[in-house]
Amino acid sequence: MDLATIRRVWLPLVVGLASLGALFHAAERVEGPVRWAGLLLGLIGLAGVILARYTLGRSFSVVPKATALVTTGVYSRIRNPIYVSGMVFVLGALLMAGQPKWLAIFLVLIPMQIIRARREAAVLEAKFGEAYREYRKRTWF
Repeated sequence: MDLATIRRVWLPLVVGLASLGALFHAAERVEGPVRWAGLLLGLIGLAGVILARYTLGRSFSVVPKATALVTTGVYSRIRNPIYVSGMVFVLGALLMAGQPKWLAIFLVLIPMQIIRARREAAVLEAKFGEAYREYRKRTWF
């Protein structure tokens, strides 16, 4: 296992699990099903992010770059699984936090993720042209 894989996959997994665990234990005042639903959503979101980052391999970057058009694994169904999974993770964390006013954060993040996805799509379409347009037709978000 190389250092890039550790930084791209394993480090986010450890940090994500530690964050969810700490938040779950700190959220003892949030009772019953809401707390557990938040934990479940957080774990599902984290798993999705990790799986997507692993699938991208060396094509992962923070800023949009068109190094390869990845269309396998979870990317065969969803164009932006990191964004979608990240939102599921955030929603789970917010549910566990038990602060309804913080759900405004979630509502602000949604358009931000849509803007990021559109910027990324423009970069990919410029590089891969028709191949990306065909991929976009058969996938969601």
